[in-house]
Amino acid sequence: MTLEELTRHYDFHGKTIVVTGGTGVLGGEMACALAGCRANVVILDRDERQAGRGLRRATAHPNGQGTVAVVYGDVLRRDTLEQANELILSEFGGIYGLVNAAGGNRAQATTSPDLSFFDLPEEALRFVFDLNIVGTIMPTQVFGRSIARAGEGAIINVSSMNAFRPLTRIPAYSAAKAGINNFTQWLAVHIAQEYSPRVRVNAIAPGFFLTKQNEFLLTDEVTGDLTERGQTIIAHTPMGRFGDPEDLLGTVLWLLSPMSAFVTGVVVPVDGGFSAFSGV
Repeated sequence: MTLEELTRHYDFHGKTIVVTGGTGVLGGEMACALAGCRANVVILDRDERQAGRGLRRATAHPNGQGTVAVVYGDVLRRDTLEQANELILSEFGGIYGLVNAAGGNRAQATTSPDLSFFDLPEEALRFVFDLNIVGTIMPTQVFGRSIARAGEGAIINVSSMNAFRPLTRIPAYSAAKAGINNFTQWLAVHIAQEYSPRVRVNAIAPGFFLTKQNEFLLTDEVTGDLTERGQTIIAHTPMGRFGDPEDLLGTVLWLLSPMSAFVTGVVVPVDGGFSAFSGV
């Protein structure tokens, strides 16, 4: 394989990729990278003030990059996803890829000295579980149908280290992420056997990245210093740091590109060695 051929595999020109959670810390970095690789990136946003009722162009081919567009859609409301899908298909003609980056946790679904597991409120538990697992499955049903019918493309789900070794204090989030691993494997087999082996389904499992959803657990709100939990995580991460959003990009681009043409049904850790370290 020549350098030109290798480079071409990471050129997504003419390919439309939907990113849920594309306004978040991690999803936003993925969206920017894909646009830089000339993809047509559609960010799904549930804030109607940001997305409007239709497709809003955010960037149109600056310096040869791809198009970035924002469309209104809520990963927990199928009607909005169907409307978004119609808009995307009418604008771009098809969908090549889907990155299910929507997810997160809530303080109200997290145990603490003042809130036991037995008292976690139902609404918070349902929100966190649904956002992560239903908010992955339902967009895949809607946008994945177009990919499956086209017979070529890639779907990436976002799992977590919690799926492999559940962490303390966050039961709903851990259970949902474990479900994403199982769903990724199930869907990879289903689509390859029932639709096309050229449609691949994989997941990434980030280690510890500072986001709005977890900063209350990892850093002190007043001082900004690491909490005891944050210090423990760093101590169990051989690379000795939290991940930067850019650390995910190589794996995401690889899984979306033809360079991973024989890879489906896997969950790739991007964790600085956390999953490999026994603690001793």
